[in-house]
Amino acid sequence: MRHLRPAAALLIWCCGVVIGDAAARVAPLEIGAATADGILSWEVERFVGETRYTLDRDASRPAIRAESDGTASALLREIDVDLSRRPVLEWSWKVGNLLQGVDETTKAGDDYPARVYVLFRTGLFDPRPNSISYVWSSTRPAGTHWPNAFTGRVRMVAVRDAGDPVGTWVEERRNVREDIRKFFGEEVNSVKAVAIMTDTDNSGQQATAWYGDIRFVAE
Repeated sequence: MRHLRPAAALLIWCCGVVIGDAAARVAPLEIGAATADGILSWEVERFVGETRYTLDRDASRPAIRAESDGTASALLREIDVDLSRRPVLEWSWKVGNLLQGVDETTKAGDDYPARVYVLFRTGLFDPRPNSISYVWSSTRPAGTHWPNAFTGRVRMVAVRDAGDPVGTWVEERRNVREDIRKFFGEEVNSVKAVAIMTDTDNSGQQATAWYGDIRFVAE
């Protein structure tokens, strides 16, 4: 193999450092802070009744408290996120209880104490969004995934399960770009919206959860 001249080798090394350093400097994109003018100001999407979302300071940290009593509504923010620059979603959450005796793969059991949605489009000419719903599952093992009982456009992903501690804050980190590729088999470079939801409309039970700040970051 032909050896590079010292000056050329130095140029390649310097360019590599600059490129790598630039990637490291991609600032996080704050999607929503756990504040009144952050997540609490997002658009309300009602399905059955209305889950109560309030500002709460839990254990000395700001949080959005969600309380569902046979209700289902979400807080949603429409925002374009470039997954080629920031493919990783970070958030924190806590649940106050799990749901009893639900089969989350069925319409009657499609309830969760906590969900975080990412919405995106996979087809150039299809305006309808697909989504991944990251859930704190009451009955399914963490790491499993399944189609939503109501629509094939939503993939349910159990991030936490009944074995995780109730009443304890947990920090999450998911590579959304890789998850879309894995669950939908397509390359998608843009997220169109993010939402949170605590819902118990199908089972008629009660659930309480807390959500912290949500952001997209570089790998």
